Amino acid sequence: MLLPNYSGFALEAGLDEAGRGCLAGPVFAAAVILPADFNPRFLNDSKQLSAKRREALRPEICAEAVAWAVGQASEAEIGSLNIAQASYLAMHRAVAALSIRPEHLLVDGNRFRPLPGYEHTCIVGGDGLYRNIAAASVLAKTFRDEYMTALAAEFPEYGWAQNAGYPTAQHRQAIRTHGPSPHHRMGFRLL
Repeated sequence: MLLPNYSGFALEAGLDEAGRGCLAGPVFAAAVILPADFNPRFLNDSKQLSAKRREALRPEICAEAVAWAVGQASEAEIGSLNIAQASYLAMHRAVAALSIRPEHLLVDGNRFRPLPGYEHTCIVGGDGLYRNIAAASVLAKTFRDEYMTALAAEFPEYGWAQNAGYPTAQHRQAIRTHGPSPHHRMGFRLL
């Protein structure tokens, strides 16, 4: 059973990202502030959920959250900053887009670039421990998958509707056959 929050502050935002290990597309991050009594049955780390469960949870999270927002960092920003710094930038953008200022940030992982004016705590595996991070992981993943599926309509040869830009054998073969697209992360080892 996931815990409601870490800090005890009512306005604690959980933060998580999606798409760090992909070969193509932006990295997405979400920030979510939940009410203390929000505890849907299947909420968990998005990687532990089926796509169908994630898609069912997304509207519930969006409707019930005190506040939520999604941010992203582009392929160009990933190339110029590196993936870790671009992930922090996407998280910062998500926090900045929240309609309510959180009192504390609870970040999935072991590192975070501090955001001036905000206290934060990093929790390794936090998306499997705290509801607000789990909700952020679901939103980051579903919004990124939706984005990659839309890109797949323009670039169907890479299979992004199925692989979301991750380095599957089929995706790498498509890069060998067709070359990289404008959405591939050129600083990554594509083959």
